Amino acid sequence: MPDDVIRPEPFAPRAPSAELEDLRARLRATRWPDSPADAGWSLGVDVDYLGELVAYWADGFDWAAQEEALNGLPRFRLPIRGLGIHVVHARAVAAGASALPLVLAHGWPDSFWRYSKVIPLLADPGAYGGDPADAFDVVVPDMPGYGYSDRPAGAALDSIAVAGMWAELMGVLGYERFGAAGGDIGSHVSRYLALDHPERVVAVHRTDAGVPVFRGDPAELIPEERAWMDDAASWGAAEGAYAALHRTKPQTGAVGLTDSPAGLAAWIVEKLRAWSDCGGDLERSFTKDEILTNLTIYWLTGTIGSSMRMYNANAAIPAEQLARRVEVPSGFALFPADIVRPPRAWLDRTANTVRVTEPPRGGHFAAFEEPELYAEELREFFRPYRGS
Repeated sequence: MPDDVIRPEPFAPRAPSAELEDLRARLRATRWPDSPADAGWSLGVDVDYLGELVAYWADGFDWAAQEEALNGLPRFRLPIRGLGIHVVHARAVAAGASALPLVLAHGWPDSFWRYSKVIPLLADPGAYGGDPADAFDVVVPDMPGYGYSDRPAGAALDSIAVAGMWAELMGVLGYERFGAAGGDIGSHVSRYLALDHPERVVAVHRTDAGVPVFRGDPAELIPEERAWMDDAASWGAAEGAYAALHRTKPQTGAVGLTDSPAGLAAWIVEKLRAWSDCGGDLERSFTKDEILTNLTIYWLTGTIGSSMRMYNANAAIPAEQLARRVEVPSGFALFPADIVRPPRAWLDRTANTVRVTEPPRGGHFAAFEEPELYAEELREFFRPYRGS
């Protein structure tokens, strides 16, 4: 084999005990803000709940057990365009030649963690009551600056650049043709994979359509589209302070969030609650151990700042790029508790939409909240494209 061939190297990280002890010490030394009586979640994070979570993080949470479980996934590191990329690569257990390669693109505030529950359901459906013929070769990379992938030394990469990297990654792994799926920023990455590599992407599945961008005559929009744009603007005004900070001054926020694990928890936990199908009770969607696994990945890798900077990079994408129409066959699963959901007319306007479903449960983190529903959605959507 030539020396310049890229070889994925097995990867099973183990956190040094000194880093874990430092984390616990910081948690125990948290300097808490005051909170108005009965404020709850109305002003942001519920400080009482966060105090309970932080106490468990310091003195009850077993990171070693969670790390061991994550290391049970087939994890690798390999260089792509000069950056070390962490990827889960789970080959199909059955399906033979019909196994479809599938790259799953995560968003913020998460990493490969978003898909950790669904990976085995997709790679080995027969073991979970599905049809073995629906098996995928599942590829879940951490975006640069997230999780266990390298942080770019200079400016953050935008979704277009990451899509190009994932096209290259799939080639390195031996896949010329593949499916793509994602949500949140991962929806953008999947979209640009389909836009810039249509000869390689057999179909693309998303759980959202991103921020609405329309450059035509507003009179062309039907009432449902105009209402959706108004709703998106209202949501941004009420809930988008985090994104404004990420887009404009991410380094300012990164200082506190990188230094204080309680601050990091506040920043992320409030979004997990607001964006999931939990009815206001966060632990209906995520156990404490699941929440803290996500947080501990961010803490140990020091990636909260670099993950936030991607918003700044994406804010500079030209409007004409955002307005391009996807011609690759596209499917959407609009989970009921997700952030402002687009109407079918908009999906048809912006993509070659061949399937839209509305699952009965789930929110923004559908692959983690409802892995069985999400896995079945992907199996059904991609079934016609196997072997294409």
